[in-house]
Amino acid sequence: MREAPDPHALLKWYIEVGADEAMAEAPLDRFRAPVERAAALGGAAPTPVGRSPDRSLPPSSLPAGPRLVPAAPPGRIAPAAVAVEDTRALAAGCMDLAALRAAMESFEGSSLRETATRLVFADGNPAAPLMLIGEAPGADEDRQGKPFVGQSGQLLDRMLGAIGLDRTGVYIANVVPWRPPGNRKPTPAEISLLLPFLERHIELVAPRALLMVGAVAAGALLGTTEGITRIRGRWFDWRGIPALATYHPAYLLRQPAAKRDVWRDFLDLTKRLDSIP
Repeated sequence: MREAPDPHALLKWYIEVGADEAMAEAPLDRFRAPVERAAALGGAAPTPVGRSPDRSLPPSSLPAGPRLVPAAPPGRIAPAAVAVEDTRALAAGCMDLAALRAAMESFEGSSLRETATRLVFADGNPAAPLMLIGEAPGADEDRQGKPFVGQSGQLLDRMLGAIGLDRTGVYIANVVPWRPPGNRKPTPAEISLLLPFLERHIELVAPRALLMVGAVAAGALLGTTEGITRIRGRWFDWRGIPALATYHPAYLLRQPAAKRDVWRDFLDLTKRLDSIP
């Protein structure tokens, strides 16, 4: 006899793959027969293939179908109703980092906020000459509220230490400040909606150089679809600020041989920082 799956392990797996939000008011057991599932939802049993439904009953006597859940609670703006222009106007009105953080904390236009534990705003020294831009928070970052604190963050700290820097000498933020469900990549729509916050973040910090870590960060700030392997090690101009693209530490954990490329990037970065007045 086949052993029944552990419900706790199954639930954990659902959360890890991003299924962390119920889409109906009651759970639906898809292992039950179709007639039983329909009865549980208060609807009619499915009609067998090749047969027509019984039209002899008046509509009032037919079982009611499942009640739909509203897309957004009354009094709140549904995420799809918020345009990029609205986000840009909100970000532009922030005159310092405290105001920007408060605006992002109260922002309800992104569905990512509903599934994340907390906002991951930034870490490090906002007066540092270097600002590092990552992709999005992971599980560890979501729990602690700081970027790059998991395994990738530990590798990043060692990489920075190799060129004489630590978190007091850099400032770190992400393209997306809330963890996407299941650690998936943020979608283009999510990036586009939240990008004005990052752009204003960079303007307020005004670093001497930017380090774009990974394809998502480089693509968002440069507006390019080129792969990170094609633009890694190249310098770009972001609104007058020199910006360097390199691999993400998570990629280096999977491809250790690429560390030598990032080491060259970091050496180039130190030379550029030393040459910028």
